[in-house]
Amino acid sequence: MRWKRARRSDNVVDARGGGMRIGGGKLSLGGIAAIVIIGLLMGKDPLQILGQIGGELVQQQVPGDSQPATGAGDEHSEFVRAVLGDTEDTWSALFQDAGQQYQEPKLVLFSASVRSACGLASAAVGPFYCPADRQVYLDLQFFDELEQRFTAAGDFAQAYVIAHEVGHHVQTLLGVSAKVNAARQRGATMEGANGLLVRQELQADCLAGVWAHHAQRRLDWLEPGDLEEALNAANAIGDDRLQRHTQGQVVPDSFTHGTSGQRVRWFRGGFDSGDPGSCDTFKAAWL
Repeated sequence: MRWKRARRSDNVVDARGGGMRIGGGKLSLGGIAAIVIIGLLMGKDPLQILGQIGGELVQQQVPGDSQPATGAGDEHSEFVRAVLGDTEDTWSALFQDAGQQYQEPKLVLFSASVRSACGLASAAVGPFYCPADRQVYLDLQFFDELEQRFTAAGDFAQAYVIAHEVGHHVQTLLGVSAKVNAARQRGATMEGANGLLVRQELQADCLAGVWAHHAQRRLDWLEPGDLEEALNAANAIGDDRLQRHTQGQVVPDSFTHGTSGQRVRWFRGGFDSGDPGSCDTFKAAWL
């Protein structure tokens, strides 16, 4: 995967090691706590204040370098910034074509556990997107687990994971997530082979495929075997395969993400078409 040719995103927040690093700046835990207290005393949203400060820190430049600082400065965070940057370019263009404006999400790198607007989460939950603060959360150790536990190695497999979570952000911007939550409150079926959660996750897979299509057209990212890496990752984390591995049996009524075959099919469908309109899993007669 030729990811080094991509533009780096300034929206990666490095919260590993007990602090929050955005671009070239860093906030300690004490600094974050102080901001939260000040925000509450002033009657303002602490998350909004942190976001504003983060935006200022992102603009800080490394002396003699035309690029913002890279957070931890390691190749893993560089890779994440490259993938996120290309999702920004892709979705900004697609939203513009539709007469809309894309709002870029932040991506938070963490280790062990992290607190988001959706609550406290451990690394065991894997990468996730929180619609309440519109941020993606990723512990880079998950990529090791993806390779070792799920036998889904490769940089494009990792890019697929990031693009899937960004797909959830796209759903939030398009109002899909709000409709799913409203249906949940009305008592709609959420889990199960045809449940709304499965349809929501499969649509995110398809949107990840749409990104991959445009990344390939614009930057010629893919090398031989890259697409197979993403398809292998989608196959490895299907509900049926995970349940068979952990429980010894498959229980379709408890599905939340779709089967391996479904995840592969919808990602491949988005990749082949490059059209977000092809990703309406909610109207699909069969998944």
